[in-house]
Amino acid sequence: MNAQIARCVDIIQSEIADSSADIQAPKVAIILGSGLGPFADALETVAEISYSELPGFPEPGVGGHAGRLLLAKSVKGENMDGATFVVLQGRAHYYEKGEADVMAVPIHTLAAIGCETLVLTNAAGSLLTEAGPGAVMLITDHINMTGVSPLFGETGNQRFVNMGDAYEPFLNQQFLSIAEKQNIELHQGVYAWMSGPQFETNAEIRALRTLGSDAVGMSTVPEVILAKHQGMKVAALSIITNYAAGMSETPLSHEQTIDKAALATKSVKTLLTHFLKEYQA
Repeated sequence: MNAQIARCVDIIQSEIADSSADIQAPKVAIILGSGLGPFADALETVAEISYSELPGFPEPGVGGHAGRLLLAKSVKGENMDGATFVVLQGRAHYYEKGEADVMAVPIHTLAAIGCETLVLTNAAGSLLTEAGPGAVMLITDHINMTGVSPLFGETGNQRFVNMGDAYEPFLNQQFLSIAEKQNIELHQGVYAWMSGPQFETNAEIRALRTLGSDAVGMSTVPEVILAKHQGMKVAALSIITNYAAGMSETPLSHEQTIDKAALATKSVKTLLTHFLKEYQA
């Protein structure tokens, strides 16, 4: 464990120890993507730590990413029996500085404090006509279109990570079961990671569709790779904020991403809340 990660672990564990609440060490972590701040606002938090206080955590440079680590014991109005979970409110992206491993310290820190499961959320463009803005998609697999990896420079045999079933099938089944019980339409599909920050061309979207992609975005995949490298189980949800290039006359913009993410906030909150309740049961 390097010095940055060790210091981050000390800070977080001190917050847990200093809390007046009777809480357990967290087993689940959630990373919130663009526009999902309202879920963070609904949490009963034990502690809030700015990324700037955690060495090696990036300062997000994109709107909709607050840059806070939240230790939470419940979603307001829900009884979760004191079980703690971690929420990272915001991420940094490969396109910001050209660093594929920009989320390495946060992911390593989550694993080091005992988180065994990581749930990722993101904003994505849809390649499916039936999944329009405001829809939610469960990621079943991904295609890395960037040609880079956050594991560049790692040593030892652990760097050769098995990415078969990268998105844990039994966690996916749990989300599908929750969606059915809560009457939420939960699409399923393959997520394509593009480097950004520019949106895709019409031709690129046609190519991605030919390759079997159902959604496209600029995040998540590096975090999945890092989490699998650390032995964590992974699930991921995409909030569909727009149709991909060439599928709609609406011009693509980050403002549209933030605006349309709000359409799915209620569904994502319900999915995450019930997932946490069932996980801790």
